[in-house]
Amino acid sequence: MSTPSKPPYLTGHFTPVVDEVTATELTVEGTLPPELSGRLLRNGHNPKPGVTPTHWFKGSGMVHGIQLREGRAEWYRNRWVKTPALDGAPYMTERGPDLTASAAGTHVIEHAGRLLALCEANLPFELTRELDTVGAYDFEGKLRTAMTAHPKEDPLTGELHFFASSPLPPFLTHYVADASGAIVHSAEVPDATGALKHDFAITRNHVVFVEGNVTFDPTDHSGIPYGWNDEQPARIGVMPRGADGAARIRWFSIEPGNMLHVSNAYEDERGRIVLEGPTVDREGFRLSWNWWIGAPGRGSEPVSHSYTRRWVVDLATGSVDERIVDDLPVEFPSLNEAYLGAENRYQYAVAFPDRQGFGSYGIVKYDRVTGARRIRRVGDARMPSEALFVPAAGSTGEDEGYLLTVVSDLKQDASQLLVLDAAGLDTLATVHLPHRVAAGLHGSWVADADTATATDRG
Repeated sequence: MSTPSKPPYLTGHFTPVVDEVTATELTVEGTLPPELSGRLLRNGHNPKPGVTPTHWFKGSGMVHGIQLREGRAEWYRNRWVKTPALDGAPYMTERGPDLTASAAGTHVIEHAGRLLALCEANLPFELTRELDTVGAYDFEGKLRTAMTAHPKEDPLTGELHFFASSPLPPFLTHYVADASGAIVHSAEVPDATGALKHDFAITRNHVVFVEGNVTFDPTDHSGIPYGWNDEQPARIGVMPRGADGAARIRWFSIEPGNMLHVSNAYEDERGRIVLEGPTVDREGFRLSWNWWIGAPGRGSEPVSHSYTRRWVVDLATGSVDERIVDDLPVEFPSLNEAYLGAENRYQYAVAFPDRQGFGSYGIVKYDRVTGARRIRRVGDARMPSEALFVPAAGSTGEDEGYLLTVVSDLKQDASQLLVLDAAGLDTLATVHLPHRVAAGLHGSWVADADTATATDRG
């Protein structure tokens, strides 16, 4: 009798890690910049041994942390986020959804001294500095919905903007937490639909939502009930920031497609909203979805037909100009977060092979002024994670700093943290990790200063 093949999200670079480990005084090749004092945190779906989730996104979250200080890599540790779902608790119960039954495997952030592991269908889960699980966090009882996995922290005010998206009414709720971590604003957003809203954007004056052609599909049995729908209008919603912003939201029609992750958004000199991010068409979504659920007809990669698109929304005329600005398959866009919501010159992303497997993984840097594209390939059978920007000490230029990415190496069955010069993408240091880290999703650089006054609650 033949053994059923494993789904792609449990093989290759995505093969789950089976143990929680702690390692100290990691080997460093090259020189770590001394101002890198903090932790690189990375989250991803990593089901326990013997567990095969019906969808990649349903795999339990595992957070990996690497502490850097004074030119040393002091420790690495990885921990599952201990939610009820890790032990098999269902999301749907007789009383409705259990917002604590979370995979908690999409993102991990720091805000107001708290570390939060995020998954958009659930409450966030708080972690200690050592990555142990404290428990579900509801902002002192003020969060009664799920929370997006992609909140945005305003670099000028320290406010955290986030939203809850639901396939049922209310479809969209916008929240703001102040710099101390207290929710100070929430409002249901009118005229939203059940379209999937995984990410969004803020500018200096607006909040920007994107509704693509992926929406609630009750016939889907993967556990993530969404699918492509040609009847679902694709739209951009532009909402003024402020207490009465939701009542003044405007929706603008765009071409069919679906965007998972925003690169950035800002108001240009004419007051137009400029929004960018990788998008897929119907075929690209089908290939990715089939990969995520392990169905026939999948592409060779989890990212296919994913090309950077730019929308320019003219609020005065009501028109939208949109175009694909690059033909390289990319995902996981990032930038110098000091420019979040403002016009930026440089963006970074992970480059993927195309659907036939041509090309290789790498870190790509875009210059939005010149249109130049530079790719730092990471080598055969090696896959980098989302590249996170950390500014250099005393930096004044947008790309004066470092990119941190964790590379999965199948040939060596190992992983390394690469520290790249953000200007030229040259390798400054390589930190060798104690085991291979499974390819995952999102993470954060958390400077020691950001949690210096935090008290671990566990």
